[in-house]
Amino acid sequence: MNSKNKTYYFDYNATTPVADEVLSEMMPFFSQSYGNPSSIYGLGHESLRAIGQARRQVSKLIGSGEREIVFTSCGTESNNTAIWSALQANPDKRKIITTTVEHSSVRNLVSDLERSGVEVIRIPVSKEGELDLQQLEQSLSDDVAVVSVMWANNETGVIFPVEKISKLVKSKKILLHVDAVQAVGKIKIDTSKIQIDYLSLSAHKFYGPKGVGVLYAHKKAPVHPLILGGHQERDLRAGTENVPGIVGTGKAAEIITKSNFDDLVIQTGQLRDRLEKALLQEIPGSFINGKSADRICNTLSITIPNILAEVLIPKLDEAGICVSSGSACMTGALEPSVVLQAMGLSEDEAKCSIRFSLGLKTTQEEIDYVIEKTPRAIKEIQLVKIKAGN
Repeated sequence: MNSKNKTYYFDYNATTPVADEVLSEMMPFFSQSYGNPSSIYGLGHESLRAIGQARRQVSKLIGSGEREIVFTSCGTESNNTAIWSALQANPDKRKIITTTVEHSSVRNLVSDLERSGVEVIRIPVSKEGELDLQQLEQSLSDDVAVVSVMWANNETGVIFPVEKISKLVKSKKILLHVDAVQAVGKIKIDTSKIQIDYLSLSAHKFYGPKGVGVLYAHKKAPVHPLILGGHQERDLRAGTENVPGIVGTGKAAEIITKSNFDDLVIQTGQLRDRLEKALLQEIPGSFINGKSADRICNTLSITIPNILAEVLIPKLDEAGICVSSGSACMTGALEPSVVLQAMGLSEDEAKCSIRFSLGLKTTQEEIDYVIEKTPRAIKEIQLVKIKAGN
């Protein structure tokens, strides 16, 4: 650990810290207002009312109706429920359109469905990570049950033009699912202005607690429960609700709704750009993945040739710097990034890529520290390799 024993956190795309106001809002529902929201006595009604308030708070964040919000356990469950619902509603339609750079919660699901006989069409991206809209349009047909795309890529930050995608997909009367897990708090989302059937969110990506997700389902979109049991969530998601987590999700949504959104995005983008420029200058041969594309303000994916991420990340951790090699769900896996390879990187290049992602608590001092320590860590790794004869 660094001499100051401080953590310099640059992995906000993996998870965000729970905001102080969020934690304060949650605490009473662990020990005081602990009633089961399905119970008919007063203590249960307190929990039920709290869930209702959280539903209103989330609906305001994304411009939806309250009854269009379904609380789940995570973004993965929301993604799975959306795609499952579309297939169940259209049993005669056996095609799914998605992309080559989706999160594993979509990618692995559609691969499993493919093995059971569903045809999966994967739309490619350019070397900058931008979606091939022409191929998407050409792939739309009457036998497609659902189109599933992400709004912002979790590894590179590249933004897909969801409004354009929506117009193409809905012109063919096809259901559209958007994974917006990385978009919340970085892109303004208004479902009242863009035709989307399903939208997935995850609370711990926007300063809420882990273990809570949100599925927005348009009032006319079919929803078939992924989890069966009781009558919770209007029969759309069985299981006793995680009341403290849902309350925290609502508060986190409220904080974003009331924030000076544009200023936060600009400030975060300026810090990211300063870090990006300095790293490119200090690390010869390095390059940014998706640099020319439209990206969310906080994300920087950099490839450093001949420096393996699995070696560099622990080295940075010694200096108190937390970064990742891409998707947090793939941490520990030795396989190179599917996303980066879909963008044209070689397997070796993908293994030499790391991701910095910034958040609300990122400071100029932290940026300066990373600019100082990262090139130094790389030089130390290179020196070891030279001494070892590599």
